[in-house]
Amino acid sequence: MNSSSLPQRNTVRKKKPVRKRKKKSFFRTLSRVFLFFVFLLLAAGGWLYFAPSAQNTRYLIADTLITTQHRYLAKYIIGEDELKDRVKEYNLRFQHMGDEKDTHVIQEPTAEEQDKPLVEIEKVSGSGYTGFVMTVNDPTKVRLGVPDKTGSGEKVTSMVARTGAIAGVNGGGFADPNWKGNGFKPIGLVISQGKLFYNGLGGKNSTQIVGLDKQGKMIAGNYTLNELSKLGVQEAVSFQPRIIVNGKGLIKNAAEGWGIAPRTAMGQRADGALLFVVIDGRQPGYSIGANLYDVQQIMLKHGAVIAANLDGGSSTVLVKDNEIVNKPSSQYGERYLPTAFLVFEHPELADIKNIWEGLDPSKIDAGKKRSQ
Repeated sequence: MNSSSLPQRNTVRKKKPVRKRKKKSFFRTLSRVFLFFVFLLLAAGGWLYFAPSAQNTRYLIADTLITTQHRYLAKYIIGEDELKDRVKEYNLRFQHMGDEKDTHVIQEPTAEEQDKPLVEIEKVSGSGYTGFVMTVNDPTKVRLGVPDKTGSGEKVTSMVARTGAIAGVNGGGFADPNWKGNGFKPIGLVISQGKLFYNGLGGKNSTQIVGLDKQGKMIAGNYTLNELSKLGVQEAVSFQPRIIVNGKGLIKNAAEGWGIAPRTAMGQRADGALLFVVIDGRQPGYSIGANLYDVQQIMLKHGAVIAANLDGGSSTVLVKDNEIVNKPSSQYGERYLPTAFLVFEHPELADIKNIWEGLDPSKIDAGKKRSQ
């Protein structure tokens, strides 16, 4: 073999420092990239906390956190005192949004409208969110469903299958300690088939409700029990805020939209058709969520003359033909809930019993583990 073809010893020695230089160069570049991102993070943090122009962003982040089980984290964005003031401000604003008297009247549907299918579902999307609008063309076909077992809420899919409903949407709020509640203790009132199933008002005289009267007219706003009785309310839950009344939106802009989250809302058109808006959230790459202004605008675009917010977050779910249409955000899957608005072809056949009858609301343990 020709010795000249072999690598020379001095040549091999020269290559070793090259490898070292390459390794040093790599780590030097990596360090610079790391320092750049640290600087960028500090700069962004400085802007977020101190720049006047970042105020809306701070409040958006805080409002979004307030809608989650990590509400306490909002204090690191706006401060603990500001957090308390923010929550108080929203509660007062939501309360006043239910005060204006609703004067909408359901118009008699045309022959063409009467020929429409009972339930229609369409997909909607916007900046950062994906969801669905379910239209129920006959509002008299809706009943409020409740669980069938004492001490436990029930999944909407189970309520739909058990009662023979063709569709269902989650309803009102419930006591949910540490976001691990059993779904059995509603907040406020529950009215089904014209009967008061649950009264958790305590010493309060009135509550914000979302429901329907005997003719299928949507009732939403701040009412006393006596007023609800006079109005002939048949199906109702407590929740807030009302976002549309007499055809006009009550939320002025996105900054007043109470953060970004999964949402559920109910509305009604002038012809009586009910609109259920369900927005998915907390799922980057698919849907982050929507604020209440987004939901309001979807309702207005679809002709709502009245609309109100329902329980959202990880409770948000839309069921049709025994299948979940949307993508609930709960990491544990579909949640156990105390109420759901159910749609029936023959609502007179629905068997919905009062599981809270004889129970003292103040003694219901909202965090007790569900019996299997």
